[in-house]
Amino acid sequence: MEILSIDRVGGQGDGVANTPNGPVFVPLTLPGETVRAVVTDGRAEQIEIVTVSADRIAPVSPQYGDCGGCSLQHWAAEPYLGWKREQVRLALAREAIETEIEATVATPAGTRRRVALHARRMPDGRVALGFKARRSWRLVEVTACPIADPRIVAAIPMLAEVAAPLLEHPKSAPSLHVTWTLSGLDVDVTGVERRTGGLSGDAQMRAIAAAQRADLARLSLAGDVMMMARQPKVAFGPATVPLPAGGFLQAVPEAEAAMVSRALAAVKGAKKIADLFCGAGTFTFPLATVAPVIAADASKPGIDALKIGVGSAKGMKAITAEARDLFRRPLTPFDLKGCDAIVFDPPRAGAIEQTAQIADTKASVVVGVSCNPQTFARDARVLLDKGFRLETVTPVDQFLWSAHVELVGIFRR
Repeated sequence: MEILSIDRVGGQGDGVANTPNGPVFVPLTLPGETVRAVVTDGRAEQIEIVTVSADRIAPVSPQYGDCGGCSLQHWAAEPYLGWKREQVRLALAREAIETEIEATVATPAGTRRRVALHARRMPDGRVALGFKARRSWRLVEVTACPIADPRIVAAIPMLAEVAAPLLEHPKSAPSLHVTWTLSGLDVDVTGVERRTGGLSGDAQMRAIAAAQRADLARLSLAGDVMMMARQPKVAFGPATVPLPAGGFLQAVPEAEAAMVSRALAAVKGAKKIADLFCGAGTFTFPLATVAPVIAADASKPGIDALKIGVGSAKGMKAITAEARDLFRRPLTPFDLKGCDAIVFDPPRAGAIEQTAQIADTKASVVVGVSCNPQTFARDARVLLDKGFRLETVTPVDQFLWSAHVELVGIFRR
């Protein structure tokens, strides 16, 4: 056993002790704490906290410490949110970028409308749903989850019944991607063995019957609809949009609202707006209350849903939408001609190819939304080198008590 002093929390949410042999990562610890632990290959195990930080609070999840989902639930709100802001600063600093970084936008517990529940058959034969354990494939069964919408938590026993037939093949490891929509629960399942022919007809029928008993709006298998009692719908600004099976949706409505409001404030007065990596229209429809919008995304189902949503809202400017792979075929300055404001919200990999095209447009304001501060900083450097300045960055704590941080950055010429 070694005595370790925790100096900081690292980028993945573990405490870090600086030692003569290099950093040691100590999960579930805080700066200023002293621990006794066994150290193997730079990681601490069998941890006993000797000196407790004044910033440590009681965790609220019954699975805390075992579940891999909430690595920072033991940290008081103020230093925790400050740490997320600091992660954004560090990412920008690696690209030599300095700007105003606003306080992290907090999101309340019990508001996450999208979760992925893994299904496993337990030794006693029953089917359990839960999350993966820390640094393990082992399932931690979930009976309560303080971050998830309570309506999802309440449905877990019925969702386990839906999952049971999906474990028909011994190699299947189903994950239920559960989303709360305006129409009720939408469940898309991945991880079902298909090389041997997929689910039998009997297993499909039993899964559908369980979904009906659970009053699911829809059950789909890797995007292919198995059962739909009601079309799952979501609201984006003034529009109501059908959610594609397996389609992307921001995880927390409050976080989405915080990001959308900042984008709207930034583009106020624009004459024409581009919304790139638009999905099914999270930003498109609110932006269309300001000016005409051209929207593009690689997901054809997302674009099709967006087009349907156009007919549901009044008082919007014109929306033109295109299904287009913006990594392989980014919109060029010619495509973006006349756009004086551009919003882009790429996946974690960022949008270096598209950003290079944005930099050569005549847009006066660009809004970057990101779930990865590192790739955001890389893309931001491209814009800054072409005459933009990064006016402000706002961190958003969409994934509560995790190491992930989202952000909105406002660029102006």
